[in-house]
Amino acid sequence: MYFKMNDFNFEGKKVIVRLGADVPLDENGNITDDRRIKNSVPTIKKILSQKPKQIILICHIGRPDPDKIDKRLSTKKVAERLSQLLKQEVFYINGWDTKGFEDKKIVFLENLRFNKGEKSKDDNERMRFAELLAKQADLYVNDAFSNCHRKHASMYELPLLIPACASEGLERELRLIKDSIENPKRPMVSIIAGAKADKLNAVKNMMKKADKVLIGGALAFTLLKQFGYNVGKSKVDEEGVKEFKELVEEIKTSKKIILPVDCVVAKEIKQGSEKKIVDIDKIPQEYSGVDIGPKTIEIYKNELNKANTIVWNGPLGVFETDDFANGTKQIAEFIANKNCIKIVGGGDSAAAVDKFKLEDKMTLVSTGGGASLELMEGKELIAIKALELSYNKFKSVLGNK
Repeated sequence: MYFKMNDFNFEGKKVIVRLGADVPLDENGNITDDRRIKNSVPTIKKILSQKPKQIILICHIGRPDPDKIDKRLSTKKVAERLSQLLKQEVFYINGWDTKGFEDKKIVFLENLRFNKGEKSKDDNERMRFAELLAKQADLYVNDAFSNCHRKHASMYELPLLIPACASEGLERELRLIKDSIENPKRPMVSIIAGAKADKLNAVKNMMKKADKVLIGGALAFTLLKQFGYNVGKSKVDEEGVKEFKELVEEIKTSKKIILPVDCVVAKEIKQGSEKKIVDIDKIPQEYSGVDIGPKTIEIYKNELNKANTIVWNGPLGVFETDDFANGTKQIAEFIANKNCIKIVGGGDSAAAVDKFKLEDKMTLVSTGGGASLELMEGKELIAIKALELSYNKFKSVLGNK
């Protein structure tokens, strides 16, 4: 159990809000997609409506090296965009201390990952950074589902130090994903695709939870190679699959697992490259698999058509290249037009849904690929654990409303 936003009274309080505003930037540091910033607006407005003393916004952007700061990854542009969306000043602070800026209603601190303490593997170093942040606030709100699988100072240690709650957005996302996996409306069909063999952890769990599991992307070729197929120059994770020997054998005989029967292959993975459609056992040695083929698309549609719950993580081909996007596009459109629960697990899957302008037709497009994948693997999210610990620590000393 953890605190919800409605458990807190924010009036007169200094509130630190951990946003999931890790937005994509161009080479000049300009924001190319502001959806994650827009997603934070309802949480901030709800706190503002209760007249807090101050709102302190924090987030990370990218994967900067704290020893070699890349100013393009500063949160300054995020603060500016948020000012426009909220129609009031969001004051950017070049650092992590609000001292001297107490008169500013909303402040935005610098990229957390510019500080070594945020991602440090040293528990004490993370705690010191968390203490610096905690001393400036009375309450903490986690609005960053996308980072809930990370044991970072702002996600784990910080909510251990002050009363912490989940935002309504985070709570909704967590509930929808967990319910769709743990208590689905059946039949439930899962699509799992991706580049790395560690996605087999999700396959293993979904074999227990789902009625059917459809495999695509490089993961399909990794498995097919294990089953003795020649996959040409297709991308495979031979090193990663070694730790899944027993599972690979289980997958081979499972009636729940469905693998591609044909695919699109290309000489080069680039637009305009020579390509053709072949059965999965006829991939030419000099070609790479880049998409599922028309027979596989129909088989997958047939399975998806039976579903009342669909959980999708990973595109079915190299969708970023238009020549290889057909399989992912057709499956995405088919899911979008179905009347059922449709959960898209963030990351590249979310990017594909966005590319094909289908986000509004899904039940949920998760903000966090890594976090949603860990839920698909049956794991506990470390930041949710921190919220539970915070609840247990502060429930007796912090008055609910």
